[in-house]
Parts: sequence; C-alpha cells; structure tokens
Amino acid sequence: MSVVTSSGGSAATTSVSGISAAFARAKEEGRPALIPFVTAGYPNLAMTEMLLPALVEGGADVIEIGIPFSDPIADGETVQRTSQIALANGTTLADAIEVVRRVRANGLTTPIVFMGYYNPFLRYGLERLASDMADAGMDGLIIPDLPTEESEDVRLALRAHSRDLIFLVAPTSTDERIREVAKRASGFIYCVSLTGVTGARTTLSDDLPGYIARIRQHTELPLAVGFGISKPEHVQEVARIADGVVIASALINHLDPLPETEQPAAASAYLHSMTGR
Repeated sequence: MSVVTSSGGSAATTSVSGISAAFARAKEEGRPALIPFVTAGYPNLAMTEMLLPALVEGGADVIEIGIPFSDPIADGETVQRTSQIALANGTTLADAIEVVRRVRANGLTTPIVFMGYYNPFLRYGLERLASDMADAGMDGLIIPDLPTEESEDVRLALRAHSRDLIFLVAPTSTDERIREVAKRASGFIYCVSLTGVTGARTTLSDDLPGYIARIRQHTELPLAVGFGISKPEHVQEVARIADGVVIASALINHLDPLPETEQPAAASAYLHSMTGR
C-alpha cells in the first residue's frame, strides 16, 4: 500500500479536529460512522438548530450542514430545493456559523462540518472563515467544486486553526487524482458512490467494493460513502467496505411531509431505523 499524508509523509494524517475520534469510536463499536445532512436555513434556521441535537440523539457521529448556494452543481433535486428555500429565507454563511456556535454553547459536542461551494467561502474570506469556524466549534469543510490543485489556500487556512479540509473522490477519479487527494486530505475522504448528483437511489453500484478498495490503496484515512444512501440495506452494504455513511436526500424526503413540530423526533427515529441502533 502506498500511503501518503497531507504533507507527503509516510503515514496518514487522520484529522486535525475531532473527526478522527468520532470515526475511531464507530470502528471500536464495529459499525460505520453515521453522517446525516441538513441544509442550513431549511425549512428555517430555528428548525436547523432544533434538528442538530435530534440527529445526535439518532446516532449521528458527524453532522454535515449544507450551506445554501444558488448553483449547487453536485446536488440533485431534493438538496437543490432546500438550498433555494434557505436562500429565499435569507440564510447566510454567517447565520450557519452562529447556529453552530449556539448548539455548542448548549453542550453539543458531535463534530460538525459544512458542505458548500467555494464562492460563499471565498467571499467570506478564507482566513476569517477558518478563524470563525474554530471559534464557533466547527470541525471542517467539504467543498465539492474546489479542485485539488487549487485547494492549498483553503487547506492552510483551516490547518492553521486545526480544522479539516475533506475532499471528495468519485468512481471516475483516476489513481493519480486519488493520490493527490490523499496528500492533502484530513478528517476523512468523502467517496461519491456514483456518477451523478445527490439524491436517494434504489440500489448502489455493483462496482462500489472495487472502487473503495482502489481508494484504500492510497490512504489510511477513514472513507465515508455518500450520494444515494436511502435504505437500511444500503447502510449495511457500506458497512462491509467503508468507515462511514452519509444520509442526505433520503432524510430530507422523510421529514418534508411532516409538520415542523414533529420533525426533530422523526429525524432521530429515522436514523435509528436506518442503522438498526
């Protein structure tokens, strides 16, 4: 195995935040880390804030918060719609940071990462963003439209404040690209399960085991699988080959028909039903 680190060394860097500990606990318990996704400001900021502790009650090991953006190119219909509504609500990146700050003040300790597109982060200011994330208790960023070779400014800003930059790889990623990701990544690597956008699917690709095995040749970082996870059987399938599972559109679709007052409890119950815990 050829294992590299974010600095090109000989052993993988697991994390510079609290993410590695979350994956380690899940591994000790013989299960994949559970990573649910919600969009900041959807259906409104108050509900976002209520959902975060509910996700923890449901077994979340890491929470992914989507930052609304007008052109979310990696997202399918469900997440795009939540982003549009959040933007119509006036939700900003600063609002999302303040939500994290408040739930931290209320005692939530589960790692939280933002998933968002580069433009809002760049406009906010990379150094300011890294500093404010650390101050609020954020753990890392996932930026789907940030090319690996253009990521150094973000990575260094985050690392200066002990935050992680989490990269995505896809089934179409070449071995060379995966090696480049492995050199820079920390926290975990987000393994897109399919070619396409986010959204619940009925089945996962038959090529998923081979794809995950190919990534493991280049890194010892935890591997989390996302895009298309919508059934308990998917979680079980991913558990056999990867270290974490991301549940996004399926969770949103489950909550959408429900009154807002019922959504936090329903989110917890849904995650329990997906994992059997």
